[in-house]
Amino acid sequence: MEQIYTIPVNEAFEASAEDASCGCPFCALYNNLENDELDLILGASMMEPDVRIKTNKQGFCRTHYDMMFVRKNRLGMALTMESHLAELRAEIKNGGLFSQPGANAIKYIGELKDDCYVCKRIDFNFAHMIETAVLLWDKDEEFREKLAKQPYFCLPHYHAVLTYARDRLSKKRYPEFQKACANIVNTYAEKLEGDVSWFCKKFDYRYDEEPWYDSKDAVERAIKFLRSDLHKSPADKK
Repeated sequence: MEQIYTIPVNEAFEASAEDASCGCPFCALYNNLENDELDLILGASMMEPDVRIKTNKQGFCRTHYDMMFVRKNRLGMALTMESHLAELRAEIKNGGLFSQPGANAIKYIGELKDDCYVCKRIDFNFAHMIETAVLLWDKDEEFREKLAKQPYFCLPHYHAVLTYARDRLSKKRYPEFQKACANIVNTYAEKLEGDVSWFCKKFDYRYDEEPWYDSKDAVERAIKFLRSDLHKSPADKK
């Protein structure tokens, strides 16, 4: 069932199945999308009129401003900011004679603070990747085997994939899919709980001579499991 749109999903699931340190495959897919979008917005897409219209209106969230900044293309950032600031300044001016003072600013900034061109692009494409993973599991035995070998799914993406599958799979197939995913998540959560507990015990003098086992990075792994492992650049992948 290999199609162009299934390749990224298959590759992410293969990588996590082969190397548990790759973590949640959906986090990897999100990070790849994010890095692709940031490269485009500071490169080929920057001067495209239809893209500029959207970035002028939407701007970017603080996370993506920070991620663009460290890519060291300050001229690219400055060019997008220049036109965005011009549009912002025009939008937040006071309106006509009978307008309530500050009404334009309240409305426009209220919309802007929850908007981001990159976030919207990622959300749109990531939703299709969730869909692809569910449909691959439904139709492709080889993919079902890949899914069963995943080290874990973080809780936000576990929620997202179950929600989509519940609405799209048949009443017969959904319980099978849910069970396959739950086995992965519950097994990992049990191991993680034990590792975090042992990490805590190691600060008790009575356990001072005991080995750490797998607990040294338990807190970091718990954060990734509970809240995803997002906004990683290619250089930070492991």
